[in-house]
Amino acid sequence: MSDLYGLDNEMNIEASNTGFEEVKQEPEKPKRKPFHYWRVSGKDYKLKLTTAMIGRLESKYRTNMLTLVSDGGIPPLSIMLTIIQAAIAPWEHGIAYQDVQKLYDRWLEEGGNQMELFTEVLMPTLAVSGFFTEKQAASMMENLKDVDELL
Repeated sequence: MSDLYGLDNEMNIEASNTGFEEVKQEPEKPKRKPFHYWRVSGKDYKLKLTTAMIGRLESKYRTNMLTLVSDGGIPPLSIMLTIIQAAIAPWEHGIAYQDVQKLYDRWLEEGGNQMELFTEVLMPTLAVSGFFTEKQAASMMENLKDVDELL
């Protein structure tokens, strides 16, 4: 009866306690947040870059996304709004660049500013899109806030 279970006999393996180390499961990594939300006029807009959208942006600007956002400070507003358009498009079908500009204008009226757009909207969007960890994003944003205070 004991020959019914396992393949020890077929593989000429003797049962022993040596040579086998129990595999310990590593604790599960915390999952990345599915989206970053941008609240404008009481509505939350989902933001996350898909691989297809990242490819489109890199083709449009002929450079890597990280180069776009980390090359010498804050990127131009037009680039940030284009990235936001790419991040919002899968969930707000047919959203045009002018629509994103209008959202930004409303957000400004509610007290936002260009530095906050970068630190509180764009960088967290890149974090949920897999460009870096939230801890790395927080560190970079802290450095940017320090620079902003100096200005």
